[in-house]
Amino acid sequence: MANYDEDTAFLGQKGQFFVILFFLLNAIYISTGFHGLYIVFVGASPSHHCRVADGNLSEEWMKVNLTDITAETCVDGWSYSTEIYHSTIVSEWDLVCDSEWRVPFTTSTLYMGYLLGSLVSGQLSDRFGRKKVLFASLAAEALVILAQSFSDSWLLFCILYFFVGTFQISLYITAFVLGSEVLSKSLRVLFTTLGVFLHYCIGYMVLPWIAFAVRDWRSLLRVLSGLTVVYIPLWWLIPESPRWLLSQGRVLESEAIVREAAEKNKVSTPEVIFSESEAASQNSKFKSLCSSDRMAINIGYFGLSLNTSNLSGDPFLNCFLSALTEVPAYMVSTLLLKSCPRRPVLSAFLVIGGGFLLLLQLIPESSLTGLPTLALALEMAGKFGFTMSFTVVYIYTAELYPTVLRNLGIGMCSSAARIGSITAPYIIFLGTFNKSLPYILMGSLTIASSITFGKVLPETLEQMQKCKSCCCLFRHNTKKSTAEPEEQC
Repeated sequence: MANYDEDTAFLGQKGQFFVILFFLLNAIYISTGFHGLYIVFVGASPSHHCRVADGNLSEEWMKVNLTDITAETCVDGWSYSTEIYHSTIVSEWDLVCDSEWRVPFTTSTLYMGYLLGSLVSGQLSDRFGRKKVLFASLAAEALVILAQSFSDSWLLFCILYFFVGTFQISLYITAFVLGSEVLSKSLRVLFTTLGVFLHYCIGYMVLPWIAFAVRDWRSLLRVLSGLTVVYIPLWWLIPESPRWLLSQGRVLESEAIVREAAEKNKVSTPEVIFSESEAASQNSKFKSLCSSDRMAINIGYFGLSLNTSNLSGDPFLNCFLSALTEVPAYMVSTLLLKSCPRRPVLSAFLVIGGGFLLLLQLIPESSLTGLPTLALALEMAGKFGFTMSFTVVYIYTAELYPTVLRNLGIGMCSSAARIGSITAPYIIFLGTFNKSLPYILMGSLTIASSITFGKVLPETLEQMQKCKSCCCLFRHNTKKSTAEPEEQC
């Protein structure tokens, strides 16, 4: 609520309650790093060739140039290399040749689930509370991943992957909102800038080493699902949001949590912390944010993250380097956000991310394999820019909404961004036809988005209503003056 920070100022900024909660919430984000990108290994395409019924092919025979020979379907199926991956869904269900399109579609189902979860989780969280939705999403995600490891068909795998995405984004958004509402002002800034993204990155960095050790896709999913049990005790350690309770008129419950926090922080509490009238008041202001930049950021960020298995070199090391690149990006963006305005910083990061991807076109396609280090460095530099943009846009959105609309607002903005996430696997798939095409598209979209982001938008509910009424008044030819709303339209 409007005066919540003032009413709870006696708690201080860095007491025991806030510090413990800060690390507990951040620990949850490590699981999102595990679960967010395991498709890079589960859906990897091993080296393969047509199975020959009469016997095995020698290495010399497989190196023969067969480009000019008319191709035909593999009547006897395919043989897959087990040098890097013991099994993946590609080798399990022969997702190659005519079925190759199923691989990017599989990845897209996760982000389709993100779209549903972004829409539903906000409403559920605003109705039933942050804590219940957070832990329900965490448990459901683990169970669905476990069920996914027993999939007996590609279709069932995709259906379950859709629900993995639904619960995962619900977990991500709800934990983000809970932390921004419960933590003190100083730790709140650290949590929403460095904490969330850095701990997600820790999970992301550990993922390739787990995949390196467990190279069978079914076993890998079971390991990742089983790791979630370490979060069970957190149910008794993480409280509900006092802000949310207050917005629901549950003043006594909200005060009980605040008094418990005061006890842990070793400070005294006033006799009355919140008044009934304050609980009834609501802040109606919120800001709107153009979704085009979020779409472009998601296309670039997830596109580059999913592309690591296609780069030259060891796929496990490439994935680790892609995750490692995010660490300085989070730190730099955190430092800049303390003193710089959001809009110019975001536009600059978008240009950096897109610009480095376009620079890849200066390397001749024939040299991409000959200069893998340079190509990898440029791609990682682009990932650096996209990661900083991703950080800023999430924080910017969280700052725009009041308590009663924050979870719903972030969810709605995240829903718009899912279009970019769903599109990303297909943009990477275009690399099978032309290796430069994905980079041209991602770089161009990002730079174009940085230009459109500078457009002034209505910032409050009242301004948006004026803009809408302006259009209605214009259509009905009323005689009232609409000069002020027209400026916002």
